[in-house]
Amino acid sequence: MQHLYKILLLFIFGFSAQAQELLALEDAIKIALEKNYEIKISENNSKINATNNSLANAGMLPTINANLTNNNSQLDTKQTQGDGTVRQLDGAKNMNLNYGVGLDWTIFDGLTMFARKEQLNILEQQGKAALQAAILTKISAVYSTYFDLVQQQQVMASIDTALVISNQRLTTAQNRFSIGKASKLEVLNAQVDLNSDLSILLRQKEQYKISKIRMNELLVRDLQTDFVVISQVSFEQNLDFNELKTSAEKQNPLLQSQILTKKVADLNLKQVKGNRYPTVRLTSGYNFTRSEASLGFITQSSGQGFVYGVTATVPVFNGFLQNKNEKAAKYQAENAGLLLEQQKLSLTSQLSSLFASYQTNLELIKVEEKNLEIAKQNLDITMAKFKIGTITTIEFRTAQQNFIEASVRYSNSQYLTKLSEINLKELAGTLPLN
Repeated sequence: MQHLYKILLLFIFGFSAQAQELLALEDAIKIALEKNYEIKISENNSKINATNNSLANAGMLPTINANLTNNNSQLDTKQTQGDGTVRQLDGAKNMNLNYGVGLDWTIFDGLTMFARKEQLNILEQQGKAALQAAILTKISAVYSTYFDLVQQQQVMASIDTALVISNQRLTTAQNRFSIGKASKLEVLNAQVDLNSDLSILLRQKEQYKISKIRMNELLVRDLQTDFVVISQVSFEQNLDFNELKTSAEKQNPLLQSQILTKKVADLNLKQVKGNRYPTVRLTSGYNFTRSEASLGFITQSSGQGFVYGVTATVPVFNGFLQNKNEKAAKYQAENAGLLLEQQKLSLTSQLSSLFASYQTNLELIKVEEKNLEIAKQNLDITMAKFKIGTITTIEFRTAQQNFIEASVRYSNSQYLTKLSEINLKELAGTLPLN
């Protein structure tokens, strides 16, 4: 039986160690920045906003068009002249040809074009803020998944320790049974507990594998790529709330995006108000004309030269639509301001909650570390007494489980502290990206 368990443990740990890379956190971040789909999509969206930010889209540049019109007809024509003379021609041919280049340029529209250009500038900034938000979100997920894997490795190490102890217990029980100092029940209980520990390990390895798949997905690589992570969690113990809050007010992408949204709404109101003013357009061009008529006083004519003009349109009345549009734009601007204040409050609330969790987790680490030391001492004493037969198997199993649970809680407290740190830095916009 012992030989069988050794083979199982070799299968669980031995083969998984082959062909494994040590994935450093810095490398994981670098790969995600280069390959993550959502980051690349956000990069392209940001480039689209930058491309759209042009004088042409703002309506500040003229349009130049080439035109060609050629109309032809062949008609049975009859004309009565002023003196009563009748002229008639069957199949009379007529042709009118016009071609040239024309320019159309809006030179004034109530300053609306300047508001549109400023709006395009802001939309480009929003694209950059959205990109930064996507980067922080995905890199935060990389951080969280990475340290989740670290924590799971620590848990598996604790369970592995339990398996070793349970195997020693089974060996001791079998030896004592062979010399008549223990019952068969003691041996069976030891085997059951060993099987239970093995089952827990297998479930933990399943979760570990799932988390690896999640990491590989974030890094956009083969989902079955095997790797290991570092064995310890490191975290900052001196984060300052006021510094985090100040950084968040300046760098949080969602807050910055909402600030820009408010500016866009204000500029939209400015554009709507600009519709009250006249629109002045300049037109110019160089045209060629030619016409032919089989019947008429002039049978052929042609011309070429510059054409130019100015068109001014003054809005007078549009069914009170202008007033309605201005009111709607004003309400939209007010809503944008309210959403901005709401975002500021929400950000402060999230920071406060996460910082409270961060502080609690720091204290829990100290408590769980001390508890682990006590549990280890208790296990060592219990194991020594068990070997000489002075305590029951139940007492031994209880001490073993207490130690494992203390190990898991200590590891979990470290992970939760790191997770709080990651989330705080994500909100503050200070999460390291290298």
